[in-house]
Formats: sequence, structure tokens, C-alpha cells
Amino acid sequence: MPSPSDSPRWYALPLLALGAAGFAAFWMLLALALNRQCSWLAPLAALDMALLLRMAKWPAGVSRAAWATLATVFVIAAANVLIAAGQVGQNFGLRPWESALKIGPSYAWLLLTLALDRIDLVLCAAGLLVALWAGLSGRRRPAPSAR
Repeated sequence: MPSPSDSPRWYALPLLALGAAGFAAFWMLLALALNRQCSWLAPLAALDMALLLRMAKWPAGVSRAAWATLATVFVIAAANVLIAAGQVGQNFGLRPWESALKIGPSYAWLLLTLALDRIDLVLCAAGLLVALWAGLSGRRRPAPSAR
């Protein structure tokens, strides 16, 4: 029988949404500052999403893995769209979020297919696998017996 401490907390999903938005903004700012895609941040984003759920005491298992993977997908997609929008917006004197509202999904997709190469896609896929693994692991193991 699950204990009351194993039930999900009410603040877990808002915390996850806030953490995902913050990580996507950090990724965008770093990528625009370095003028690179910085896809190596995808596995770190996955670990961050799983850690946020663990800190909120979301029980380990399929649901934590699914939420962590979904949040990682959001971070990867949002960061890459904001990076593309930031690159375009710099030419017009717009901030990335202003430019993201002006470019359409087909133009954003075109920019992403031009900007991302195979290693970027591999790192993004690795991020999704890390989120899945980190969400599934982390079950508390009983302490060894003192006897």
C-alpha cells in the first residue's frame, strides 16, 4: 500500500512547467550568446526535469518518466524555435520572443532543418532517453537490515 508521502504533490506540474520554461530560456540565451545550437544541453534538461519531479516527490515510475520526457520535448522544441527566432529577430531589432510570434511554423521548421545537424539530433534523442531513464529510476530501496 502506498504511503501518503508517495502521492504526487499538487505543485509538481506547475513546478515542472516553470522549470521547463526557465531551462528553455537559459538554453536560448546561451545559444544566442555563443552563436551555436548548444544541443549538449538536451541531456542536462532531461536530468533537470526528472530532478524537479523528484524534488516535488512525484513517485518514480512510468508517470514520472512520461512527464519528464514530455517536459524535455517541450524544452528542446521551445529552445530551438526561440534560437531560430532570435537569429532572425536580430536582423530586425526584435527580441527572440517577439520574433517567435512573427515567424510561422513552416518558416521555423525550415530554419531548424537548416540549423540542426546529425550530432544535434543525436544529442536531443539522448536527452529524451536520459529523461526516460531518470524518470524510471530513483525508486527508494529499503535500508539494509541492522541485524
